[in-house]
Amino acid sequence: MMNDQTTPQAAAHQVVSNYESLSALTSRMREAAVHGEWDQLTALEKQCSLHVATMKPADAASTLDEQTRLRKIDLIKKILADDKEIRNRTESWMGQLQRIMSSNHQEQRLQQAYSAGY
Repeated sequence: MMNDQTTPQAAAHQVVSNYESLSALTSRMREAAVHGEWDQLTALEKQCSLHVATMKPADAASTLDEQTRLRKIDLIKKILADDKEIRNRTESWMGQLQRIMSSNHQEQRLQQAYSAGY
């Protein structure tokens, strides 16, 4: 968090540090998704949301030099790549879950149809 006495260099360092922490979180989220650890992914998503909310003020108030700006861009690209992988994994899982639920629903209808005649 920035205050009135924070130097521009310290503020820039804090912004990069925030993005590095966010990147570490999204890496952990990606790993949880890859391994199908959905409860862990959900817990990490909550942490990620809180982290983003706390880093926004420092990010908005900071002016970055070219090197720091490029580092921030690299971190954002990595975060977005992690997010894409997480979405791919969760969409696949949701598709599987939907097929299972649909199959169970069809099985229940068949059981009801056949048991009604007896």
